[in-house]
Amino acid sequence: MIIQLSATISPEDKQSIISRVNKLGYKPNEVRTQKRDYIVAIGKKEFDIRILGSMPGITDIHRVSDDYKLVSAKWKVGRTAIDLGDGVFIGDGSLAIMAGPCSIENEMQIEATINHLKENNVRIMRGGVFKPRSSPYAFRGLGIDGLKLWYSLAKKAGIKIVSEVMQVSQIAEMVDYVDIFQVGARNTQNFNLLDELGKVDKPVMIKRGISGTIEELLSSAEYVFSAGNEKLMLCERGIRTYEKASRNTFDINAIPILREKSHLPVLADPSHGIGIRDYVEPIALAAAIAGADGIIYETHQKPEEAFSDGQQTLDFIESTKLISKLTRVQALSGGV
Repeated sequence: MIIQLSATISPEDKQSIISRVNKLGYKPNEVRTQKRDYIVAIGKKEFDIRILGSMPGITDIHRVSDDYKLVSAKWKVGRTAIDLGDGVFIGDGSLAIMAGPCSIENEMQIEATINHLKENNVRIMRGGVFKPRSSPYAFRGLGIDGLKLWYSLAKKAGIKIVSEVMQVSQIAEMVDYVDIFQVGARNTQNFNLLDELGKVDKPVMIKRGISGTIEELLSSAEYVFSAGNEKLMLCERGIRTYEKASRNTFDINAIPILREKSHLPVLADPSHGIGIRDYVEPIALAAAIAGADGIIYETHQKPEEAFSDGQQTLDFIESTKLISKLTRVQALSGGV
């Protein structure tokens, strides 16, 4: 059960609500976010919710049977839209496009990518400065200095950036230099990290775990929301199956299912989803048609020279073609 509290509720009225919830056999959990205050009440006893709904200080009340309550679509009338500022939105009915290299490598690469995005009216650039790699000998990113350089160049160009945070200690040093924190597949159930991201006022994109279920992805988002951050996005990026023909198996089913189960924007990562450059475009288009709120993919001026994931990275010509086709899909669908 989710109880939305009035912005002007008195301490006495809040305590009265908590006492009534306890008496009904429910456990009250107070949640304060950037936008409002809630009480998430956990329990199974049946009662007439009008008993609570009529109490002073309550704006609205909803029964939500899902274990993930705050990210559930069952209590929110409209879908969540993320405002990144400067007219850049995710989940507002348009199709957000995020593109960039797997790894940020140097200033020349950053500037080339920014120019490519600007030429194609793309306002969000992806890239990694802290890279989780399977091999300890692979390139692991430029770190915070690379992030600061990237952010300064992107900001001058009016480009927003999304980059992966790998551990709690990185949040404080990154927070002033990212527009979206990305939680990668390997950290989807790093609950300490999720709790701490709930305490920052920056959007968070959570990728589905390598072998994670849809329910587990939603529960991960619940950790961030319940810790205080409503600015959330979900990302399907493919899961590990027994299939060996591609790097991962992109779960196209997840796009409409997540949109039905949650009010949060749903993104698709076709680059990791299939891991083969030739197939990134059709998977991206399929995800857009399936209802994704945004597409995030990898592009590099010379993928064959990329420091990481070149085999799944589009060159700028391929990227331009994909953006054009995604724009036409969006126009045909009239919004997702």
